[in-house]
Amino acid sequence: MAETVQEAVPLASAPAAWVKLDDLHVDFVAPGQAKVVHAVRGVDLAVAPGETVALIGESGSGKSVTLRALMRLHAPRTTRMRGRITIAGRDVLALSGRELSAMRGGTVAMIFQEPLSVFDPVYTVGQQIIETVRRHKPMSYAQARQRALTLFEQVRIPSPERRLDAYPHEMSGGMRQRAMIALALAGEPTLLLADEPTTALDATVQIQILLLLRELQSALGLSIIFVTHDIGAATEVADRMAVMYAGQIVEQGPAAQLLAQPRHPYTQALLNSRRHGAMTKGRRLDTLAGSPPDLSQTVAGCAFAQRCVHAIPACTGAPPPMQTLTAGYTVRCIRLEAMAAEIDAHRCIDSDTATVATG
Repeated sequence: MAETVQEAVPLASAPAAWVKLDDLHVDFVAPGQAKVVHAVRGVDLAVAPGETVALIGESGSGKSVTLRALMRLHAPRTTRMRGRITIAGRDVLALSGRELSAMRGGTVAMIFQEPLSVFDPVYTVGQQIIETVRRHKPMSYAQARQRALTLFEQVRIPSPERRLDAYPHEMSGGMRQRAMIALALAGEPTLLLADEPTTALDATVQIQILLLLRELQSALGLSIIFVTHDIGAATEVADRMAVMYAGQIVEQGPAAQLLAQPRHPYTQALLNSRRHGAMTKGRRLDTLAGSPPDLSQTVAGCAFAQRCVHAIPACTGAPPPMQTLTAGYTVRCIRLEAMAAEIDAHRCIDSDTATVATG
């Protein structure tokens, strides 16, 4: 039976939210040019204390732009932001420079994709972590060094005493990423922003880093926003998932529910593109034809309509509103009832096939 769709209640209104994005827009403007890129277009998102939320989607969907907006890392001269960003009850867009500096690292910290772009190559990793500790905590050098050593042990860097005195280039990729996590934890933040933290690592090290993040989140009670285009990685750490396309969240809900019964055609396409990892020989991977829209142009109707196999003429009319399927589960699509009927039909076919195969 098709689901009853009701108008969305923004997740950002949840009283338990530690992080809230309300109608966030981020535009990039090139100096001296009229061209404006609307990279983030009305994002609503909430993260509860101790919760891990994964932002997933193709490259260019707005995931990292949203993440960096939380710390106001975009260059003010070329960036326009509107909406509201609230962390621990404070309006981030209204913070002064001094307040923002204290928040970065102290309340919110980021794990970047490539640690070599963060660590200064002319200082040891230990020196840089010690400096960060002392920036946020009133400690002597000796106390800060002990804190850095404790952080290295916490992120399971072998021979931590020796590694504190190593330069970034003297560490392997996985070890540098662990050191990056230690640096992020130096100021004892309550929110971690992880921007594709495992992309450049081999598969074995990826799993190790994901497990480490999950353990740290549990032990320290951290809230985490985890950005990735790898759904498999998101599955390992996320309590909830939010799927982004063309600067908007098109579907979000509990991770297990979203993975088992995706409702937006884009989410279904993402999942179908990776479900054949153990496919039989000769079977081709599912692909998603076309490209995302140019966000420097006006997007009419649903941004995914030109690539969607389920699109109808109405999809290119008014922008689709975010709609609620169940509590905490929202989808931006005008064809939810038709999509639900198709999913039910496919489920019946799969069930019949399974009966024939095992009968």
